[in-house]
Amino acid sequence: MQFNHVANRLAPEYFETVVEMLTTQLRFVILRRTERAIWLRQPGANVDLQFSRSPTPGRDADKLRSQVAFLSETPRQDLEALAAWAAAHGMEASVGAYSDREFYLDAPAAFVDFVIEAMRPELADYGVTA
Repeated sequence: MQFNHVANRLAPEYFETVVEMLTTQLRFVILRRTERAIWLRQPGANVDLQFSRSPTPGRDADKLRSQVAFLSETPRQDLEALAAWAAAHGMEASVGAYSDREFYLDAPAAFVDFVIEAMRPELADYGVTA
């Protein structure tokens, strides 16, 4: 088997807003779309991201441990820019920190079971070659 994608859930009322944020702010391209789900890929990446619409009224209390993660030289600033974009588009979002090199963006009304993480590139230097 070969790894293909990761799937997460979004609140239906913010589904299109999150897709717009990823496509306009992070350059994701849409690969496929159905009535309930969408598959996206960021150019240069080799793993796809799928989002499904979820009417789940409650949110996962431990979702900070489930991330869609990105590498960035300026992780806090990049997430703060996404939070500002989200607010300008009617989606409340806030930035928190796991450490001084790892940060997360949560949009509680939109993200059902995950947060968006940004971390310094050296944290992903595992010394493993593919």
